Amino acid sequence: MSDRFIVLSGCSGGGKSTLLEELRRRGHAVVEEPGRRIVQAELASGGTALPWLDLAAFARRAIAMALADQAAMQQHPGLVFFDRGLIDAASALDAEGGEPVLPGLAAAHRYNRRVFLTPPWPEIYAADPERRHDFAAALAEYERLEETYPALGYEVVVVPKMPVAARADFVLGRL
Repeated sequence: MSDRFIVLSGCSGGGKSTLLEELRRRGHAVVEEPGRRIVQAELASGGTALPWLDLAAFARRAIAMALADQAAMQQHPGLVFFDRGLIDAASALDAEGGEPVLPGLAAAHRYNRRVFLTPPWPEIYAADPERRHDFAAALAEYERLEETYPALGYEVVVVPKMPVAARADFVLGRL
C-alpha cells in the first residue's frame, strides 16, 4: 500500500480531469485515466477494446495499465494523484460479469485509504468522442463506485461542487 497514491474517482463528467490538472499545476504528480488512454489508442488503431464494443476487453486492458501505472510511480517521492485506476477498472470487469478479480487485486494493490469521489454534476457533463455513454450510465457507474470503495475498506470523501481551485484546496486539506 502506498499512502502517497491518491485516487480521484466518481462520476464521468464530474470534473475529475479539471481538478487533476489544477493539482498538476500545483506541482503534484498526476496519472491520467487508463480508460481515456485506451480509448484514444483503440480509436487511433481501429481496435475494439472499447467500452461500447467490448467492455470486458477494455476493462482488462485498464487493469493492466493501472497496475503498470502504480509500478511506474513507486519511486516517486511525493503525492501521486490517479485519475481513476485499478479499483474502477476491476469493478467494471466484475460488473460486466467477467472473472471476479476485484477482491484479490484490491487487497494486493492498495491506494491511500481516502478516495475522493466527484459527484454527478449534470451542469458540466458532456459526451465526447471518447465518452460516448449518457448521463444515466455515468450515474449508474458512480453509484457502483460509491458502494465498491467502502466495501473494500476505503474512506470515501465526496468532493463538493465548487470552483476548481477550491476543490483542489479541499482535497489537499483532507490529506
